[in-house]
Amino acid sequence: MKKVEVIIRPEKLDDMKEILDECSTTGAMVSNIMGYGNQKGYKSQHHNGDYFVNLLPKLKVETVVSDDVCEKLIAMVTERIPTGSYGDGKIFVYNIEDAVRIRTGERGDDAL
Repeated sequence: MKKVEVIIRPEKLDDMKEILDECSTTGAMVSNIMGYGNQKGYKSQHHNGDYFVNLLPKLKVETVVSDDVCEKLIAMVTERIPTGSYGDGKIFVYNIEDAVRIRTGERGDDAL
């Protein structure tokens, strides 16, 4: 099993949900986050002067999938989520040792 964290632009959430559905994922968590990467934010002009915004709004989408679904999910995200600009996001993949469904006690892939 793999935990996949995908950091995306907020406007790409509907595309991301479609990808998750097409990969038959059994669930996902979405969190509003702020951060920066290579773009380091942007400079904005205000009536009081210039100011620098270096924490940009992003979404973190987390899901746990079986090993065979992981590469398909990554391929679909890298194909359909990019805008071609800085700030499109990142994908992080973690190994999951076990999962347990609290209601039934099922473990491993059965718990997903």
